[in-house]
Amino acid sequence: MASKLSTSFISPFVIHVNCKNSNNKNKHLNVPLLFSSRRLLPASCKMRQRSFGSQQKRQHVKKGSPDQQRPNDADLVPTSDGDSESESSLIDSEPIDVEHTEEQNLGSVFVPELKESLVLNCDGGEELSTSQLDNLISMIRNAEKNILLLNEARVQALEDLHKILQEKEALQGEINALEMRLAETDARIRVAAQEKIHVELLEDQLQKLQDELTHRGVSEHSELDVFANQNERANEDLVLNNSEIHSFSKELDSLKTENLSLKNDIKALKAELNSVKDADERVVMLEMERPSLESSLKELESKLSISQEDVAKLSSLKVECKDLYEKVENLQGLLAKATKQADQAISVLQQNQELRKKVDKLEESLDEANIYKLSSEKMQQYNELMQQKMKLLEERLQRSDEEIHSYVQLYQESVKEFQDTLHSLKEESKKRAVDEPVDDMPWEFWSRLLLIIDGWLLEKKLSTSEGKLLREMVWKRNGRIRDAYMECKEKNEHEAISTFLKLTSSSISSGLHVIHIAAEMAPVAKVGGLGDVVAGLGKALQKKGHLVEIVLPKYDCMQYDRIDDLRALDVVVESYFDGRLFKNKVWVSTIEGLPVYFIEPHHPDKFFWRGQFYGEHDDFRRFSYFSRAALELLLQAGKQPDIIHCHDWQTAFVAPLYWDLYVPKGLNSARVCFTCHNFEYQGTAPAKELASCGLDVQQLNRPDRMQDNSAHDRINPLKGAIVFSNIVTTVSPSYAQEVRTSEGGQGLHSTLNFHSKKFVGILNGIDTDAWNPATDTFLKVQYNANDLQGKAENKESIRKHLGLSSADARKPLVGCITRLVPQKGVHLIRHAIYRTLELGGQFILLGSSPVPHIQREFEGIANHFQNHDHIRLILKYDESISHSIYAASDIFIIPSIFEPCGLTQMIAMRYGTIPVARKTGGLNDSVFDVDDDTIPLQFRNGYTFLNPDEQGVNSGLERAISRYRNNPESWHELVQKVMSIDWSWEFSASQYEDLYAKSVARARAAASRA
Repeated sequence: MASKLSTSFISPFVIHVNCKNSNNKNKHLNVPLLFSSRRLLPASCKMRQRSFGSQQKRQHVKKGSPDQQRPNDADLVPTSDGDSESESSLIDSEPIDVEHTEEQNLGSVFVPELKESLVLNCDGGEELSTSQLDNLISMIRNAEKNILLLNEARVQALEDLHKILQEKEALQGEINALEMRLAETDARIRVAAQEKIHVELLEDQLQKLQDELTHRGVSEHSELDVFANQNERANEDLVLNNSEIHSFSKELDSLKTENLSLKNDIKALKAELNSVKDADERVVMLEMERPSLESSLKELESKLSISQEDVAKLSSLKVECKDLYEKVENLQGLLAKATKQADQAISVLQQNQELRKKVDKLEESLDEANIYKLSSEKMQQYNELMQQKMKLLEERLQRSDEEIHSYVQLYQESVKEFQDTLHSLKEESKKRAVDEPVDDMPWEFWSRLLLIIDGWLLEKKLSTSEGKLLREMVWKRNGRIRDAYMECKEKNEHEAISTFLKLTSSSISSGLHVIHIAAEMAPVAKVGGLGDVVAGLGKALQKKGHLVEIVLPKYDCMQYDRIDDLRALDVVVESYFDGRLFKNKVWVSTIEGLPVYFIEPHHPDKFFWRGQFYGEHDDFRRFSYFSRAALELLLQAGKQPDIIHCHDWQTAFVAPLYWDLYVPKGLNSARVCFTCHNFEYQGTAPAKELASCGLDVQQLNRPDRMQDNSAHDRINPLKGAIVFSNIVTTVSPSYAQEVRTSEGGQGLHSTLNFHSKKFVGILNGIDTDAWNPATDTFLKVQYNANDLQGKAENKESIRKHLGLSSADARKPLVGCITRLVPQKGVHLIRHAIYRTLELGGQFILLGSSPVPHIQREFEGIANHFQNHDHIRLILKYDESISHSIYAASDIFIIPSIFEPCGLTQMIAMRYGTIPVARKTGGLNDSVFDVDDDTIPLQFRNGYTFLNPDEQGVNSGLERAISRYRNNPESWHELVQKVMSIDWSWEFSASQYEDLYAKSVARARAAASRA
């Protein structure tokens, strides 16, 4: 409760005047010069030092500026220090302001300035005259009268202050009562409101009191003016007496102390009044907030009651629904019974009608019988007719028996003929079944059987022709060789070989024999997409009826736990390198149904015992050695494949080695297919290194063969494979177009354009058996497109596993699984992390970098977000976590600078995760923007951006997150749509199959013409 108070009191001040005589003896004349200042806060006057000459002339003092800074009260305290010899005080009285506050409206009252001051200089040693003393005494008496007046005014002010304090105490009591009433019921709040009205009345009274005090102050101001004029006249002739001035100074000090105490009391009163005002404001605020709180409480109570009613209604509805179900079932039963009864009634009615008709006929016949009885003659005639009819019927019955007998004989003959035909058909089907493929055994069985036969062939236990015939029987899945294998399980090897040799009469299969020579194969030796392609394409071609075999290096760092029945053959394959022959141990096994040969070189450099697949200083030597050893294995095993398929620069040596060295040796049945998965990696080396594997450096280090296009003293294996292969492919149509340009060709664009007729891009597929959310054992919950609840549960599971916040289940989760290399747009991945956080999402990154400074940079980011609720970086590759991230993520970011194919976007869509990808390479062939009207609606499946910059990433992320949050139904439909897309190898394998077949057909046609 605000109140406005105004008080006035007199603030006396003392000004000291010091005299200095010629004898350096200080005589202090303490003249009490009094003036009043009407203020609430301490007033101050400014004192200036002035020096005077020996003539003891009176000096005039300039008026002080109202804005000039005023000294504190401490500046006015009189000093009696003996060192103040040069002090001569001049009274320079400035206007005293009346302080203004927000609660007080006081008029401005100015104390009249003291225009002149008296300064005594006693240099001449002159004594004060009698007239001067009289004038001084009279002036002092006048000053005493003025002091009495000031004391009376002070007493009056104290009385007023006492009244105000009493009123303040009364108000404080009322305020306390109000504060207690605020915590009570509505009735007490109304009482508090009445008290507020009473307080406002008191405020009016205080305002009136303030006005009266203001009016009284004006009158006192006039008196002070008169007093000031008298002092000015008295000061002109004033001669000070030190002892009297000192006594007046003490009195003035006491008055000043009392004045300060009054000032402190007023300040305290002011603070209490402010607290009263604050209490009033709190009362008002509480009164204003109470209706809203009551309304919200009532709403909550109403909602609670409604919810309780709804729960009760729901339970009652459930009971009623259950009763209704039972009633419906009862009604259905009754309806069925009624239907049956109705049918029975209808049938009975029909029977009654028929009976009625029969009764009518009987009545008619009875009438006729009565008529016949009347005529016996007619009866006799009737009997004769009946006997004749009976004879005729007997004759017809005899003839029908004869016909039936003949029909039975014919039926028996036809049944016998049918049985003979069925028996012959069974014999023919048995004969045919022996030669037709059987599907009752898995591919692992046939691959293992093929490896056994190849082992016998390499160990010289079979001739080349016998091995070829037995391999073809396995190739076509002949039932006889399966049965022979089953019979030989308990026999020794010699007996088994004898049994197999009895089966060497077989027709040639119509499928193709394809051998992949590669540096990777998933899941046992995988670094990137190459391993997935070798395994996925091999299995897809195998399912189409082709014989597919794989040749790999035997690394020491393979995942041996994923290899079944790994065994070494009792044979040594020797291959040429560095001018001599080196032995190689051959291991065989089946991996996901495919027969695989592992070559282990017995070379002193231990080429494949390095603890890693790539990244060694002698990779050129390691893989040129492996390429020649692989061809040597095919030659010594007597294999005559239709297609030799090599991959990337590591096995690009196979193409020139095959045509220059192994075709002349008899390994001449194959066409060479080369697939480059990334033209950035070309494996160039000094030309002299090529001689190690036996190739002619002078013949091959030419611009039209293997010479690097940018350095004439270096060999480019990738270029050699393009030149010497019959088929050259890359992993997507868009990437095939990009690498034929100077920007994307990495220096090989001219070579690719020259050989463009045999160059094609085929989009990779994925292994839909390994990447299947409905059967994925790495997931906590399996799910499919028709039941997406499992995807939400996997999202919750990975949040808990990685320590991310699960407070908002609808918070979008962005995933990224990649190698952190410049090709993948690492700066855009970094930006995507922070942008996702700004957009209110969560981000998980899985991957590492072979580039040290990139790895360190992302380790710093990982440490920064180590305990963050929404960001987690896992800087390694983990197979199980990768499956969980694909399943849990809502959005998958792929901001590649260039991307030959990319498999992560296909896997992500397989698991219902929407890709945000840059339009490049295989991403451009597999991700189509949902907002692009130029693309048919059925193909739109993600979000794309063109420019490799932060604005592009922002565009894709913002649109995806906006749709996820604002249109959940549309997002759900999009998830179901992308999960139904077929990303398997079926279509891609068909394209490779067509390329293989055309190339083989051209070769055979050329051979027949020759």
